[in-house]
Amino acid sequence: MVVRALPAAFDSPRRHRHDEQVGSQRGPATASAVLGAVALRFDLVGMTFPDGTEAIEDVSLDVDRGEFVTVVGPSGCGKSTLLRIASGLLLPTAGRVEIDRDHLGYVFQDATLMPWRTVRGNVELLAELRGAPAGERRRHAQEAIDLVELSGFEDYYPRALSGGMQMRPPVLLFDEPFGAVDEITRQHLNDQTLALFQTERFAGLFITHSIGEAVFMSTRVFMSTRVLVMSPRPGRIVAEFEVPFSYPRQPELRFDPAFGELSGDLSNALRDSG
Repeated sequence: MVVRALPAAFDSPRRHRHDEQVGSQRGPATASAVLGAVALRFDLVGMTFPDGTEAIEDVSLDVDRGEFVTVVGPSGCGKSTLLRIASGLLLPTAGRVEIDRDHLGYVFQDATLMPWRTVRGNVELLAELRGAPAGERRRHAQEAIDLVELSGFEDYYPRALSGGMQMRPPVLLFDEPFGAVDEITRQHLNDQTLALFQTERFAGLFITHSIGEAVFMSTRVFMSTRVLVMSPRPGRIVAEFEVPFSYPRQPELRFDPAFGELSGDLSNALRDSG
């Protein structure tokens, strides 16, 4: 097992084995030296826990900068394990992980706010730990707070916020972050997350049980990207679907017949994954 950090400008012509199904649209973007560089790579990664439970097996995937990839699969298939390995919270027992840890954030399924820090204090926490100046921390924190429409709540503590308000940080790794909110709020947060993606063009890996959310959130600057389907445990990537819809996403896409058709195909693949 190997885990190593990717340098900021890392790129490689080697693509994972599923790319053969997608074709030439998976080439690197040309508008920026950063876009198209690999930010996260899993190469035949496996994870077996000490009790003998094999969570995932032979998972290979790349996520580029400027690409937002979603993953769906049955409960217990190892989706969250993928994110914990990507973040460094777990070390895989097989395979290789390569990741740019200079641009890494994580949203868990449950709110993980520090109850003794205000909204602003929670948003500033990582920048504070990295030694960023106070003025810079406040400026960037306010931009994030404004983006997710929490302006006016900067000095509130987490106990004073609703469940949905507690789950609104801008991130790169998403572990079903919006499952606890109502459908309208969920769609709004999807839109806001993609607005942030449009501005920052980060690499996003998004875990969800919602097929519609998976199709809507999968996007890539200038070209199509994918929804990945995992099998029951041990989780393997058994299918991927190209998502061809235009970028940036528009909320009305959810009502497009082609969106419904792709969602239906994905639902069938998920049902057949076992």
